[in-house]
Amino acid sequence: MDRRKTSKPMPELPPPSLRLRLDDGALAANWRALDAMSGAAHAGAAVKADAYGLGAGKVVPVLRDAGARDFFVAHWSEVPDVLRHVDPAQVAVLHGPVRAEDAAYARSVGVRPVINSIAQAKRWTEAGGGPCHLMVDTGINRLGLSLADIGDPAIAALDVDLLISHLASADEDSPLNARQLARFRTVCAEIPAQRRSLANSAGIALGPDFAFDLTRPGIALYGGVPRGELASTIRQVAYPQAAVIQVRELAAGDGVGYNAAFTAAEAMRAGVVSLGYADGFLRCRGPGVLRRGEARLPLLGKVSMDMVVVDLGTAPEVREGDWLDVPFELPTQAEASGLSQYELLTTLGRRFRR
Repeated sequence: MDRRKTSKPMPELPPPSLRLRLDDGALAANWRALDAMSGAAHAGAAVKADAYGLGAGKVVPVLRDAGARDFFVAHWSEVPDVLRHVDPAQVAVLHGPVRAEDAAYARSVGVRPVINSIAQAKRWTEAGGGPCHLMVDTGINRLGLSLADIGDPAIAALDVDLLISHLASADEDSPLNARQLARFRTVCAEIPAQRRSLANSAGIALGPDFAFDLTRPGIALYGGVPRGELASTIRQVAYPQAAVIQVRELAAGDGVGYNAAFTAAEAMRAGVVSLGYADGFLRCRGPGVLRRGEARLPLLGKVSMDMVVVDLGTAPEVREGDWLDVPFELPTQAEASGLSQYELLTTLGRRFRR
């Protein structure tokens, strides 16, 4: 029997027990603030990793409407979600044409590959070429053309729209910033390009010398603060919430969770919450709290894959199905957990309904 012919349509899913509110106004305001801080340069937007975990389908239209014109992803697989909202020539793929298939895809859809090596340059030209971006390594030693190779004929054959480098220590007052700036200026004098770009989010805060023609903010768009100069400007964007899925009455001596890492000293009311390390709420956040309005609800015991348990003593009104706020002020939570602001964002699980 062909089960496809007899199966019933799937019913609509019930409401989620995890949800993530995106503050569109804060996201747009963050881009506008970073664009203003870029001076004569224009701010683009890094939307790789599904817009840092917040959902490219939600984020890209907001940034586009705010005024962003240049969007950067890392993987070719990330291109379709962005192309639903902007023109192909506005999309750049940072990993570049590693294979011939990558170059063919870029030419077919019209996105800009970021060339990172002589081999990629040749691959792009052999595929038919066209406008591209070029990444030159000035000191981070990740992707990028080596300084020794900038005079290669394969590079001279490229039609470079945007000449790029990436700062390694812009979040610190490091002498490497000045060295990279000097190296990039030398590269700009050697390689013709329509536009030039060096500064990421933290680099924007280093001042106009680092701005060139285009800046490429990422973490600061989404509420991250990589340098203190941005602290009063950048607004929180993401607001996760998790539902209480059971309320329990604990007796003195009851242990909670794996290894009974918490033991109740007296009778208490606890809530089991639909949130765990599979949702990016890693165990290093275990000493923290969830919130119900102004009430702080301490976590009890270890974080599980799908659940945490909280003390409901300060929120006696909470019932099953109620929503709790997951603190997500990125600088504060990064300091408390030891995770980076980037990790907090990009480990958000797929189960959050955005």
